[in-house]
Amino acid sequence: MSDNLTIRIQESDFDVAREISALTAGRSDIGAVVSFTGICRGSEDGADIAALTLEHYPGMAEEEIARHASTAMSRWPVTGIRVVHRVGRITPGQNIVLVVTGSKHRQAAFEAAEFMMDYLKANAPFWKRVEAPSGAKWVEAHDHDDAAAARWTKS
Repeated sequence: MSDNLTIRIQESDFDVAREISALTAGRSDIGAVVSFTGICRGSEDGADIAALTLEHYPGMAEEEIARHASTAMSRWPVTGIRVVHRVGRITPGQNIVLVVTGSKHRQAAFEAAEFMMDYLKANAPFWKRVEAPSGAKWVEAHDHDDAAAARWTKS
C-alpha cells in the first residue's frame, strides 16, 4: 500500500489513536479526520451473542478492500484512508473494524468513510459466524446493508 492508503486484516486488536497518528504524521494538508470503529455487540435482534468469528480469503480480501478504497480516493478529495479489519473470534465489547479517512475538509472525509463502511458491511469478502446460547450460525447479508451500499452507485 502507498503511504496514504493502508489496508490490514489481522487477528490482533488495533489502537485507534495510533492509526489516526499514522495517517496524519508529517501532513499539514489534512484538516479533517473521520474515524469509524465497529465493535462487537452482545446481542442482535434480541438474542444474546457470545462471540463472532470472522473468516476471509487472505490476499483477495485485502485487494478488494484496497480497490474500493482507491475508488473512494478518486471519488472524494481525501488525502488518506486506513482500514483495519479483524478476523478470528471476537467477543462482545471488542473492536472489529476501523476506517480512518483524512481530507482537507470534513465532508469528503465523512463521505469517504461512510462509503467504505457501507462497502465493508455489505460486500467485503468476509464470512461471519455468530455464537449464541442456542448454537452457532453463519450470518447472511441484510437487505438494509445492501441498500446502504447501493446508494453510492446512484448517479
